[in-house]
Amino acid sequence: MPVERLLPNSEATDLLALTREIACAELAPRAAGNEAAEKFPRDAFRLLGEAGFLGLPYYEEHGGGAQPYEVYLQVLEELSSAWMTVGVGLSVHTMSCYPLANFGSAEQRSRWLPGMIGGELLGAYALSEPHAGSDAAALNTRAVRQDDSYAVNGAKAWITHGGIADFYTLMARTSDDGPLGISCLLVDAATPGLSAGPPEHKMGLTGSPTTPLYFEDARVPAERLVGSEGQGLKIALSALDSGRLGIAACAVGLAQAALDLAVDYAKKRQQFGRPIIEFQGLEFLLADMAAAVHSARATYLDGARRRDAGLPFGQQASVAKLVATDAAMKVTTDAVQVLGGAGYTRDFPAERYMREAKVLQIFEGTNQIQRMLIARHLAKP
Repeated sequence: MPVERLLPNSEATDLLALTREIACAELAPRAAGNEAAEKFPRDAFRLLGEAGFLGLPYYEEHGGGAQPYEVYLQVLEELSSAWMTVGVGLSVHTMSCYPLANFGSAEQRSRWLPGMIGGELLGAYALSEPHAGSDAAALNTRAVRQDDSYAVNGAKAWITHGGIADFYTLMARTSDDGPLGISCLLVDAATPGLSAGPPEHKMGLTGSPTTPLYFEDARVPAERLVGSEGQGLKIALSALDSGRLGIAACAVGLAQAALDLAVDYAKKRQQFGRPIIEFQGLEFLLADMAAAVHSARATYLDGARRRDAGLPFGQQASVAKLVATDAAMKVTTDAVQVLGGAGYTRDFPAERYMREAKVLQIFEGTNQIQRMLIARHLAKP
């Protein structure tokens, strides 16, 4: 059954109905096959682009959907219920557009943002490095100003859409002034000197390529500097607050899919002459799974509504990311348990859901980092 949602208006209701239609007809039937083949569904993103999904929370004047985050995140949830690679991919693309949309000049936004959110292009976010993951301020990739361009040298790690993106939102060091020496550049994927390494061999989200990126004297025009020099870390962390809400929504979508599968199986599976859902041990397990999904959904909606109201939402984003991704890990694990031996086979998607859930606790800031951020908010006057 579709999730019952409290949406702000009829336009949002129609958008979610369209999302479910695309998710059920175009995405869900392909998910298992593409993930098994480790094949990225670039055509699915073109389809979403044609439907206007690649710019949902951005300005209408630049071709966006002007949707509140409360609505955009519920679209992400629905897509993730059908296929996590697509849900996470849309979240990453949206975050990759955020720096230009919120920190770029009016001329930059008019020039590049329509193409980025218009449906044809796909973005990637290049912050992490081999030795700078949770400690983002320790990044070493260098961008040295030379006349009207930056010469970029270094390596990035764990880049979703690496090698297939059309543009990269890059954080690079422009001075040795610690956290204040990082700047943000919008890099065309066709830039000479930019290359992607081979995809990582992952336990889940195998349809989504994750690669290192290498910059060897890659020349990026100075006009592609977003914000001012030294503002990059501030931009990156601001983007991550919104991105964490996106990952929380993806996690809830995955957990909802696992819950739906477990309930359907428990209704049909007979043991001792009756459906196993009638046994209290399974009833309570399913009830806890449902409670976890509902609670996690409430956390990301709380953060989204604060964001839409123009209120601080960083703490709520960390809470949502922590609660939702931990819930996804537990719910998908319990779904395997409900299915028993069948859950451990690839005849059902439960084992894939469980493998996909794990990375949600890691990227966009590990859940240990989220606990640190929440504690810092609590310690403020």
